[in-house]
Amino acid sequence: MSYFRATDPFPLESPEHTKLHEFYSRLATGRLATTRCAECKRLAWPPRAFCGECGSDRFDWVDLSGEGTIHAFTIQEVGLPPGFEGPRVFAIVKIDGLRVFSILVDAEPAKVAIGQPVRVSPLRIADDPNGNARWLPAFRPA
Repeated sequence: MSYFRATDPFPLESPEHTKLHEFYSRLATGRLATTRCAECKRLAWPPRAFCGECGSDRFDWVDLSGEGTIHAFTIQEVGLPPGFEGPRVFAIVKIDGLRVFSILVDAEPAKVAIGQPVRVSPLRIADDPNGNARWLPAFRPA
C-alpha cells in the first residue's frame, strides 16, 4: 500500500498565493519578520494583511531581532506528521515583545528550560509543487 498525500499541509508561499509572501522570502534568508500597521503602528504576530486593532490593510515589514527566550514548551514523542522525527520540542518563544509558537530544533529535550535563550533557525520543509523551497519559523538553543 502506498501513501497518497491528498492535501499539502504547508502554505503556498509565492506572491501569487499570499499577500504575506515577504514573510517567507525573509525567512528563507534566515530573518524572522512580521508586520507593523502603517496606521496605528501595532506590531502583529503572526504577520497579518490587516490590523486587528484599527482595521487598516496598510502595513510595513519589520525584521525581529532573531534572539529570544523560551516562555513555555512541550515535547511530542508520538503522533508526529510523516517526515518529522521525534521527539519534537515545540516552544512559545518571547521575542521583541511577541510570543511565537514554533519548533525548537537541535535541542536535547531533557535540557530544554523555561528562560533558555534561543535564536531563529528557519526549518526547510518539503518543496512546493513547483519545486520551490519552503520554510517554517524555527528556533535553536543559543
